[in-house]
Amino acid sequence: MPQLQAHVRGALNMGVTEEQLRNIPNSLRENGLSIEASRCEAAIAMAVDGKTDVVCAQSPWPIGEPNTAYAQYFIGNSYLAPMDGGMVNVSFEPGCRNNWHIHHNQVQVLVCVSGRGWYQEWGKPAVELKPGVIIEIPEGVKHWHGASKDSWMQHLTYHKDVKENASNEWLEPVSEEQYEQL
Repeated sequence: MPQLQAHVRGALNMGVTEEQLRNIPNSLRENGLSIEASRCEAAIAMAVDGKTDVVCAQSPWPIGEPNTAYAQYFIGNSYLAPMDGGMVNVSFEPGCRNNWHIHHNQVQVLVCVSGRGWYQEWGKPAVELKPGVIIEIPEGVKHWHGASKDSWMQHLTYHKDVKENASNEWLEPVSEEQYEQL
């Protein structure tokens, strides 16, 4: 998406009008390229209109509802879409991340399905999240996860090996300094 946005800005700098740009997705769609058309519309909306609420347009996963119940544990906005089998799709806007936290008496599994983001365990280097990356977080490990600065990110999450008294312990926010190093 960042490269596509750069092309949109470059086209504008070279004299392509906004009207001409906005006709490109229609042409793509007419030629059976609906996914590409959606990505193009999203890039135009971000580069021309300055919209930051555009989810990775190629994602088939729902964005869900605003995550108001846990908003106090997030920097930025996130959204929750409950799925079957106890799974939840979590969508993070660019720059959004959750606080450091620990899952007690349960293992958390993350499956990145769209966009780009980060996962980090305390004292270890961050791991890039991109579609297809699966992270299994052992019980009791302090960690955080969220979107990159310039991309939405969606991951499915569920818990396994859940024992009695399973809980989440929310800790301090990920500092701007820590996040900016990524």
